[in-house]
Amino acid sequence: MALLWANVVISGVLIGLVYGLIALGLTIIFGVIRVVNFAHGAMVVFGLYIGYCTGLWWGMPTILAALLAGILMFAVGYCLESVVVTRFVTRPHHVQFILFIGISLLFTGIQLLWFGPDPRPSVSQLSFETISLGGIRIDLARLQAACATTVLILALAAFLKYSLFGRYIRAAADNRLGGLIVGIPIPKIYAITFGIGTACAGFAGALISPLFDAQPYLAVDFTLLAFVTVIVGGLGSFVGALIGGLTIGVTEAVAALIVAPSMKTALSYALLIVVLILRPRGFFGAKEI
Repeated sequence: MALLWANVVISGVLIGLVYGLIALGLTIIFGVIRVVNFAHGAMVVFGLYIGYCTGLWWGMPTILAALLAGILMFAVGYCLESVVVTRFVTRPHHVQFILFIGISLLFTGIQLLWFGPDPRPSVSQLSFETISLGGIRIDLARLQAACATTVLILALAAFLKYSLFGRYIRAAADNRLGGLIVGIPIPKIYAITFGIGTACAGFAGALISPLFDAQPYLAVDFTLLAFVTVIVGGLGSFVGALIGGLTIGVTEAVAALIVAPSMKTALSYALLIVVLILRPRGFFGAKEI
């Protein structure tokens, strides 16, 4: 019984790290630009399709597909912010919501047009490989995804903390007007930040392509997952996104074991309600955003 619980918790932690990366992309965009990206889930699905297509056409390893997805989605995010989102940064929140819902529907429509509505299962053999550690069996796909996610998160944290451009991003997040006054190129910072957020989504999507069948309608699921994660962890918090992802991952794994696999999402939403009642700001949320 102990081994079973250990398997479940470890599995939840591994997938929770990927959830944390998805949420991290969302919270970086909100923390700097102050827009809520309802198209985030569609960008994760683009990553899924990149992982699916590169594996099907070229037999590309998942980790290389994830790097390609991150680069492509960074370019998409950068162009999207530069051309469209920048015009809505100072507009009311309800106008921004309508914009991003429209973008999400557009992306889902493009995915339907290109790939159709049918699920596309990964052709990667990684989906079926496991390793055994002291009686605990770990999916190799989850382990690889968790390790790659950890490396990316640490690299991103170091970039934001120590690089000059990372300091510009943090300055833009703290005080947009002050940044403009001292000569920080805020429009470029916003475009790059949005690109980083969408790159996180694409990278995570490709990493989990051996675990999820690619289909357009998963966009809503991943968007809701990202929002639940950042709200539980604390909207705008880097650490909160990670803790929220781990919490949701373990909650889903435990719920699938003790209740039913079909109830794992419902338990995550129940956790969200409890957190909103007891601590509306989330685990690491600030009093004012």
